[in-house]
Amino acid sequence: MAAKKTLTVRQTGSSTRRPKDQHATLVGLGLGRIGKQKTLEDTPSVRGMIRKVAHMVAVEGE
Repeated sequence: MAAKKTLTVRQTGSSTRRPKDQHATLVGLGLGRIGKQKTLEDTPSVRGMIRKVAHMVAVEGE
């Protein structure tokens, strides 16, 4: 069985003064504060969430 690919996502921008859906997307990714990191499974749904808030996150391990 092949190992699942993962991505490390780090929040770099604040969700203050952003649309509520972008804040909810950050919470869905397990983020919420600048500097917080989360390692997530590389799936199409996670990629879509990252794309939605790409201006507020940095992705490592692509």
